Parts: sequence; C-alpha cells; structure tokens
Amino acid sequence: MTASAAPEAKTSAPTAAKSAVKAPAKSVLQESRQIERAAKLIEMGARMQVLESETSLSYERLIRLYKEVAGKSPSKGQLPFSTDWFLTWQENIHSSLFLNIYEYLSKGVDLDAVDLLTKAYRLYTEQIEIAQVEPLLSFTRAWRLIKFVDAGMLTRTQCAQCHGQFVTELYENRHYTCGLCNPPARAGKSKSAGSLMLH
Repeated sequence: MTASAAPEAKTSAPTAAKSAVKAPAKSVLQESRQIERAAKLIEMGARMQVLESETSLSYERLIRLYKEVAGKSPSKGQLPFSTDWFLTWQENIHSSLFLNIYEYLSKGVDLDAVDLLTKAYRLYTEQIEIAQVEPLLSFTRAWRLIKFVDAGMLTRTQCAQCHGQFVTELYENRHYTCGLCNPPARAGKSKSAGSLMLH
C-alpha cells in the first residue's frame, strides 16, 4: 500500500506547482479589473457603499483609490433607504428619465450590471444637459433606484394621459397620471437655476 501510493504523490506534485504559479497571475489580472471598475465608479460620483457593493476590493484599498481618483476623502454617512425621494415631483421626472434609458439599454445592449448602469447614467446626464436642466439624480441615487426596482419596491407605471412610463410605487392604480400631465400647484415656479419650468 505504501509503495504504490508514493508514485501518485510524485506525479501530482508538478501539477500542484503549476497551479501555484498560475494563481497569482489570475489574481493580479482580476484585481486590475476591479481597480479599473472602482476608478470608473468614483469618477461617476459613486459613494463608498456603492464601491463596496460593486467591487471585491477591500475597504482600505477603496479609500486610498478614492482619494487618488477624486482628490479628496469620500463622504461619510449612510445612503438614504427611503423610496420617497424618487416619488416627489422634479425628482420623479429625473428618475423616470434615467430608468427608461436603463430599461431600454437592458433590452438591446449586452452589458454587465455596472456597465449598464454607467452607460445609462451618462445618457441621462447628456439629455439633462441638452435640456439645460440641473441633474438632480446623482449616480449613487441612480444605483439605489435600480436596487429598489430589483427588490420590487418601485416600478414603472404608464401615465393614463401621455402614456409615458414613470417611477411609481408597485401597486399604483390603473388611472395613474404623471407629474407632467398633472403637476402639483407650485410645480415649475421655482426660480432656482436649472429647475424644471412649465410653460
């Protein structure tokens, strides 16, 4: 038994040695991709919680990378966990624009979740700039919106008048009217630069 077992140990040793050599190269490549992804998210304005969720880098590595890319320390504090922000008038219009872009891309472009999010957010900011409106939806809020939709806490509902798709709570009634077709009394009257104006 002992004599026959010895050759097996000898033949398996080179294989184990090869695996040990290959593993670090794969790890370095993976880490490089994670750093590249994290840097892109930081440039988009992602908060630390987003970076921790969407990359496998350690908190300490992310802190150092954030300071290097953004030139400052990351903001402290927890992310908002309420869906209410996405349902108020101006915020809902911005959120709906982004989510419609995101849903459109998800059906026609083969991208992973993070690349899909960043591409949709870039298109959202481009449209907002063309309209000369302040972008109310930050990248982190856009990420949170997708999480809320995936969790079934928010959805899109068609407006009964304009037939556009708007962010709503899950069980909105069939006769839903959006904030553009039926704006609140003070909507569009803000004098702040970059606010939505109704004519």
